[in-house]
Amino acid sequence: MTADKKTTNLNIAAKVLVAPWITEASTAAAELNKYIFRVTRDATKKQVEKAIEALYQVKVISVRTINVGGKKRMRGRIEGKTASYKKAIVTVKAGESIDLFGNK
Repeated sequence: MTADKKTTNLNIAAKVLVAPWITEASTAAAELNKYIFRVTRDATKKQVEKAIEALYQVKVISVRTINVGGKKRMRGRIEGKTASYKKAIVTVKAGESIDLFGNK
């Protein structure tokens, strides 16, 4: 991989990935080589795959995406809505892992 291509893939990672999704369920899924990330609303599965492979140097097997709609919230009589977002569930090759906490 040339330096330009690697830089381009890291730029894609910066534009596509928002943050890792750290919950009890996502920690349990990590034992099955599945990692959950919050991604931008317009990110495609291919972009998410390239971003994860460039950033964490792992082989991605599959990517599943979920559009999560915002919920209604009330503050007194004023009705509002929380922001919508998109999540991606990334399955990596068996034997590989992503260190989300920086423990290595």
